[in-house]
Amino acid sequence: MILCAGESLIDMVPEGANYRPLPGGAVYNTAIALGRMGAQAGYLWPISRDGFGDMLLRPLAEAGVDTGLCPRSDRLTTLAFVTLTGGEARYSFYDEGSAGRMFAPGALPDIPDDVSALFIGGISLVPDPCGSAVEVLVERVRHRMPVMLDPNIRPFFIADEAAYRARLDRLIGMADLVKLSGDDLEWLMPGASFEEAAAAILDRGPRVVFQTGGSAGARAHWSGAPLAAQAVRVEVADTIGAGDTFNAGVLAALDRAGVLTREGIQRLTPEAIAAALALGTRAAAITVSRPGANPPWAHELAALPS
Repeated sequence: MILCAGESLIDMVPEGANYRPLPGGAVYNTAIALGRMGAQAGYLWPISRDGFGDMLLRPLAEAGVDTGLCPRSDRLTTLAFVTLTGGEARYSFYDEGSAGRMFAPGALPDIPDDVSALFIGGISLVPDPCGSAVEVLVERVRHRMPVMLDPNIRPFFIADEAAYRARLDRLIGMADLVKLSGDDLEWLMPGASFEEAAAAILDRGPRVVFQTGGSAGARAHWSGAPLAAQAVRVEVADTIGAGDTFNAGVLAALDRAGVLTREGIQRLTPEAIAAALALGTRAAAITVSRPGANPPWAHELAALPS
């Protein structure tokens, strides 16, 4: 089972003069996408007992995602108000004292033996105590399973830049797979090219750095020659959840190839990485073609023209 540990929230998406509440959150979206693609997926994050908590649980159940590790909380659900500019999403978070924000390391459950990989990222890495909880989780399990990290950096959410950079540095050193967008790179390593940034990250220990670029497609940097996948051309509704869905495609493809294991990650082939890029970009194309974070089901991917 691929375990996704990180934020869930309600995206308040513009709809005319009003807002429409939609389940979301970077790591939550990846868990939903994995389940819809047919991968065995689990989710770990506190879920509020408020009405929004029920709204978050429903899609997880429909996608077959295991929520047995999710504690329930009397604290409120995080809200993210979305502003769309040319289809690009920008966010304002209402998170102080929320169920997820207050997730502490002491509340971490034991991770079952059937968990074979861990995915982390998003705003859940930024504040404490929840950021510390994720870091402790990675420290506990990284020696027995591969870890994928997508920082999905939101600069306006970062109150203590030095502390956050230090945490990302530690997490990169413990990760096997890292995904970065152009915005992530600009914040993380200002002035560096993606090739320079990828080389620096690979020197820290990760096996692959995935680079996403919207309509420019995606690339993978690793010990061999860089690999690329073209973006699938679609009419874009918005970009909410695109990177999260890409992450799920990568993980699902590696899982199907039998290499999403501690040993398998050490013997990755160009074919396995190329397949991961292809599934990630195809899945993301469907997500951007419709409003909100709405990842594709397996039958929708199968019907997408090659």
